[in-house]
Amino acid sequence: MILGLVLLISLGTFVKARIRIRSAVHLISWNETAIVVGAALAPTPWVLLCTGVGVALASLRLAPVKIAFGVSKNIIVAFGAGTTLAALHWTQSADIPRTIGVLGVAYLVATVLDEVLAIPVIALASGGRISQQFRSNLDLRLAGFAVRFIVAASSLILLRSDPRLLLAVPPLVLSLHLAYSTRIRTRTEQQAWQRLARTTDALNVVDLDKVLTTAVTQAAALFSADEVEIELRDGGRVVRGTADALGYDGSGEEASEVTGMVIPAALEGHDGSADVGVLRLRFRGPVELSEREQYTLRTFASALCTAVRNAQAYAELARVAEAHAHAATHDALTGLSNRRHLLEQGTEQLGNRHAEGVTALVLIDLNHFKEVNDTLGHSAGDQVLIQVAERLRAATRPEDLVARLGGDEFAVLLRVLPAPAVAAHRAETLLAALHEPFDLDGMRISVEASGGIAAAPASGGMPELLRRADVAMYQAKRAGQRIATYAPTRDTADLGRLTLGGELPRAVADHEFTVNFQPIVDLGSGEVTGAEALARWHHPTHGLIDPLRFLEAVERSGLLPAFAEAILDQALTAARSWRDAGFDLPVSVNVSPRSLLDARFPGAVLARLRAHDLPPDRLVLELTETLTLSQLDVVDRVLSRLRDAGVRLALDDFGTGYSSLSLLSRIPVHELKIDRSFVDAMATSTEAAAVIRSTLDLGRSLHLDVVAEGVENEPQRHALWELGCVAGQGHLFARPLPAGALLAALRRGSGGRPGLLARPLHDAGAVIRLPGRRPGGPRNRAAGTPNLPA
Repeated sequence: MILGLVLLISLGTFVKARIRIRSAVHLISWNETAIVVGAALAPTPWVLLCTGVGVALASLRLAPVKIAFGVSKNIIVAFGAGTTLAALHWTQSADIPRTIGVLGVAYLVATVLDEVLAIPVIALASGGRISQQFRSNLDLRLAGFAVRFIVAASSLILLRSDPRLLLAVPPLVLSLHLAYSTRIRTRTEQQAWQRLARTTDALNVVDLDKVLTTAVTQAAALFSADEVEIELRDGGRVVRGTADALGYDGSGEEASEVTGMVIPAALEGHDGSADVGVLRLRFRGPVELSEREQYTLRTFASALCTAVRNAQAYAELARVAEAHAHAATHDALTGLSNRRHLLEQGTEQLGNRHAEGVTALVLIDLNHFKEVNDTLGHSAGDQVLIQVAERLRAATRPEDLVARLGGDEFAVLLRVLPAPAVAAHRAETLLAALHEPFDLDGMRISVEASGGIAAAPASGGMPELLRRADVAMYQAKRAGQRIATYAPTRDTADLGRLTLGGELPRAVADHEFTVNFQPIVDLGSGEVTGAEALARWHHPTHGLIDPLRFLEAVERSGLLPAFAEAILDQALTAARSWRDAGFDLPVSVNVSPRSLLDARFPGAVLARLRAHDLPPDRLVLELTETLTLSQLDVVDRVLSRLRDAGVRLALDDFGTGYSSLSLLSRIPVHELKIDRSFVDAMATSTEAAAVIRSTLDLGRSLHLDVVAEGVENEPQRHALWELGCVAGQGHLFARPLPAGALLAALRRGSGGRPGLLARPLHDAGAVIRLPGRRPGGPRNRAAGTPNLPA
């Protein structure tokens, strides 16, 4: 009996389900079944002795501390079962219902003791909470307890009829153990795949820090590792931590050495084409991953590789977008804000009803600066401009904005002034900062400056404030003063504009508005591919008036529809005449944002196209960044009707800033026009060249035509061609011409070839590299980029 009991307990202990938690392997056995059966058959002291011997024999290969824990725990379980049976007056001759009842109570006590003693140890090893460990696989554990109790009860009932039937118990226990172990393994693998799916989903973020933090903490829990480390090849960054938190995030050279067993996994794609780093699982003791865990590790490493690459790509795109946004709003030479940024910041300031204090603008122009360039060269002039920018920046407050408007003209937006009169004092301080001579390669150069001051107007916004400061500055120059403050009574320009506004109805009725055309040219061949319409006012007494002086008045006057129709009609008449002469060129017309808010505008445009018998794709309507995004719902309907009819759309003065990209995402245009300011600065500014290059890349990716404005010389033409820009316009090819003069130039051509306004960059028949064009070759430009003002 004693020997059989020892063998039974030894077998119940030896047959185990293995569970790895970090570097420790925990074993779930059937010994409580053997202990309860033994307690029902033998006195408690003998059961305790048999339990200790049987558990020790079955655990000889384990560490001494584990043997001691296993023996102690199971002796306590045996004592609890035996004591319970004795307290309930257990006898082997009791009837079957009492046998099952008493045995059930004893088995419950043994099971509770086993759980209470084992679960805290497992929770301590896994680093989890005891309550969480108790709930883990509770349904499987309860089912296992029930099965083992049935085996125990059945064994005792069988022994009543024939003790030899006890030999059938070990095979039964073994078969049930195999079924139970398979169930546990299946459940464990299912949970592992679910955790893997949740973990990979958590990696779908674009912030690299969040990706690495999630990967480290989730991988530690997923693979039950003591520590996880990720090392990125790009930059040598190392991130290390546990399932709870990160412990280190920094350079790989400064990271401490990793101890214990390490299992590495390369962070590469499924095809091995990308290798961004390595993932390392660290265990305090020896661990051998199962085949399922190895596959899970490879899958997780591949998902982490994709997440890291996506986050790095997003970070690079954000960096490039930020650089482009900065380049679009700052002067490349001095680093100051440019005119666009000044207008944006000023408009925001003037539009803030809750802004404190007074807003004013100081416009500063360097006197006789041309002499510096002519005498010492443009490089010396650039150095002077840089030093002027540094002095102005040092003489202003943090809340003020210093900008370079172009050439030798600077502006300072003064914000939160206590009174308008303070602006004059601040302007004196700014000009005084420029009074001291400049050091330039060992020479001391004095540069004088004139300044104009204007306080924020009641209406007209930032453009009006800039105009008033400009008027004041020229008043100072004419009067020989250093500083002048804007006075409305001396603003002849403003009075003249009011006069012009009153003459607009007569000008529209008498057809005083005319259109000139600037050709758009293929930069490689020199062939004209389109023309941009530019409105002019031939005033009977003032002569030719620039549109900047009258377009705003036209929009305010209510004459916009008639004016726009007159300009469009002249542009289409010209396009028809060129077409009849054999030059089928599209014409581009600039559209006022106010026109796009008029539901009648598409019908008027399409009616004029039919009247001139021109296909809709011979007209390009140019849109500007001044469109109000809040009004785009109305604009969308107008533009959709025009686009659906075949009219082409272009986005003018594209600067790759956020406003441009926002419009581009809402308005389906066919063409982008690079602002002339970037073309002007591309030779000296890497930022300007980067903006042009990114615009061209954007155009190619979206299948849009791109036209560069302001091409003034052959070096610019060659540089744009090398960057991949196919079309351009500017004084290099022709200044704005009347329709007939442009037709004569087309017929005359260049080098005896009609339709060309410049010599080709390459001889006919030469093998050339097509710069940056889309696969499949260049497509014919279906439209140019002229202007439909207003």
